[in-house]
Amino acid sequence: MKTKVTIIGAGSVGATTAYSLLARDAATEVVLIDVNAEKALGEALDIKQATPFLDNCDIYAGDYRDAVGSQFVVITSGIGRKPGQTRLELVQTNVDIIKSVAQQIVKYAPDATYIIVANPVDILTYAFLKFTGLPKNQVLGTGTLLDTIRLRTRLAEIYNVNKKQVHANVLAEHGDSSFIAWSTATIAGVPLEEYNNAVATTYSLPTDYSREDVETYVKKSGGKIIARKGCTIYGVATSTMHIIKTISGNAGSLMTVSSLHDGEYGIKDVCLSSLSVVDHSGVKSIITQKLSDDEMNKLYHSAEVLKEIIRGTKF
Repeated sequence: MKTKVTIIGAGSVGATTAYSLLARDAATEVVLIDVNAEKALGEALDIKQATPFLDNCDIYAGDYRDAVGSQFVVITSGIGRKPGQTRLELVQTNVDIIKSVAQQIVKYAPDATYIIVANPVDILTYAFLKFTGLPKNQVLGTGTLLDTIRLRTRLAEIYNVNKKQVHANVLAEHGDSSFIAWSTATIAGVPLEEYNNAVATTYSLPTDYSREDVETYVKKSGGKIIARKGCTIYGVATSTMHIIKTISGNAGSLMTVSSLHDGEYGIKDVCLSSLSVVDHSGVKSIITQKLSDDEMNKLYHSAEVLKEIIRGTKF
């Protein structure tokens, strides 16, 4: 099956996403678009020369007209975070950029699934929906999927188990008001809070840890990476590839992507991450799983944080 993906923004995240898609056989055709056309050409040529060792695929630089026939459009364009800067401080500049992109891309790829990667991702996902009027299932942000895989990486280290057997999620804003849904976390179906008592030998008990330390690890990892190397790339690129591979395969997978809430949990008119069913239609449904009272309060607080930013932004 042929899968065409247009990536708008050929910076580090866009280029790495393109390579991830081709290397993992998640796309057969990738178009790179950037305001810096020479950068897009260079990235496309560099990746193209790796394709003889990959499955049948192609990549090239183009413009918006080349997006015709795309099943997916990934938007990474925007100003990246600087060391010490929050995602929300980027708001107005990147909203203006997303408006310019929206006005040009949708007329060439009206039926594509749009994946917003640029930050602040929840605000930009909301803005893209407002600017385009597309159905809400057709537009999603990477949301807290990156935070979630950071969480699972850390818990797998602590419990010394396969990362794929850790089922724990970060919800709400992709930012400072996010939270870990500890009440729903499991290892291979065993609730996290019961795991220690279920282990038959003391030699297999996890490393001692506090939930506060894990939460700090999840929330501060991005900032620490940016301070050391200037940007975060691989986690978000792989998350984007995973979303596309899931939708293309129509697997009906559950993941924490940012999408427009319309009454779920009593939350309306804001994009944030809840556990969602993602399939060939995009965001098929939001799962209103049972959360603790404290977690519900954190979810409502995060929604209000985002709504306050929306109220102060010019769309």
